[in-house]
Amino acid sequence: MMELLHITLLRPGANPNDPQAPNAVNYDESKANPYPKLPDPLVAKNGKRVTTARVWWTRRRPEIVEDFDREIYGRVPKVTPKVKWEVTATTRELNGDVPVVTKKLIGHVDNSSYPLISVDIQLTLTTPARANGPVPVMMEFGFVFPPGFRPPAPPPGVPVATGPTWQQQVLAKGWGYAVIIPTSVQADNGAGLTHGIIGLCNKGQPREPDDWGALRAWAWGASRALDYFETDKSVDAKQVGLEGLSRYGKATLVAFAYDRRFRIAFVGSSGEGGAKLHRRNFGELVENVAGTGEYHWMAGNFLKYAGPLTPQDLPVDSHELIALCAPRPVFISAGSPKVEGGWVDQRGMFMAAVAAGPVYRLLGKKELGTTEFPPLETPLIEGDIAFRQHGGGHTTGPNWPTFLAFAGRYIKVWA
Repeated sequence: MMELLHITLLRPGANPNDPQAPNAVNYDESKANPYPKLPDPLVAKNGKRVTTARVWWTRRRPEIVEDFDREIYGRVPKVTPKVKWEVTATTRELNGDVPVVTKKLIGHVDNSSYPLISVDIQLTLTTPARANGPVPVMMEFGFVFPPGFRPPAPPPGVPVATGPTWQQQVLAKGWGYAVIIPTSVQADNGAGLTHGIIGLCNKGQPREPDDWGALRAWAWGASRALDYFETDKSVDAKQVGLEGLSRYGKATLVAFAYDRRFRIAFVGSSGEGGAKLHRRNFGELVENVAGTGEYHWMAGNFLKYAGPLTPQDLPVDSHELIALCAPRPVFISAGSPKVEGGWVDQRGMFMAAVAAGPVYRLLGKKELGTTEFPPLETPLIEGDIAFRQHGGGHTTGPNWPTFLAFAGRYIKVWA
């Protein structure tokens, strides 16, 4: 990819392990904004200010989408293979004290154009057994951990989560839940780019600089799951939300920005490549995501901004990705800087949420309501963009009750 782009060298990303390194990670707010001027989402390429919803939808929004397609997340091919969904198992069980029906599904991607690569999307769907009709569904991008994996214990003094799981909290509202496995759509590594859905569409060949990366591929998989929900009588497909954490928080925001059928998004600790401003020098940087471990998430063109260009040269920034979600509700979630650490740049995500506000206002919706970074555990949920830092670590867990209170304004169970 570097050869294609005529790049010989990339700047190193921030080093979180050695405070003496020349590229040591910055957690000093006074040095965090080397490029304070953000692109204006309401100024079109011709320099004219966007003052009506019609001009936003017909001119400005397509311009922003094109910039994200070309330079950041990559283009999804104009034609992608059809997916045939198969229910491989149906079980009746209890989750807590709620009787539920769980369907295990495989989405077989048509590989007749290149039989050497097969893609089978893994999805589970759980709905309340006693529902009177179709129910809203929250879908999570699910991690698959290796056998024997145990998550690290929380630091001393941090309370361990107890109480109902997120699935039980969702069921208590009369909704269902689903989990899609993103790595069944596209592997989470650079070597996988000639396999998975990206490799299938490219017939096993390497990518062009503006071809899609894994974030768009995972988002594409979520959209195919939504296609299935539109055929399942137990699901109210007009009320499907998305949730994800970390790299899957990035995928959640990308999927929600691009597919306007999704009703609501819960974007967990998405950081660089997600809700965090690219122009910030705080925690993880553009250069980290452009490095060998993460470049596959993005379009090849993204590498340019880690050398010879800089983040200031990006035609768009992440506040405009949040703006693409408008007018639908989006909840930006983060953990405590002391527990989660500053790598995800909680303030940088908040700043992006603030800067997306003018687009929500233009479309008749309410923005965050403040430009002041809120104290820990302060819910900002009065507008259509919401934000909260919980007191825990790298998880969405403690924010589920607040998210569900926010979501209750938009998602209803029709008894």
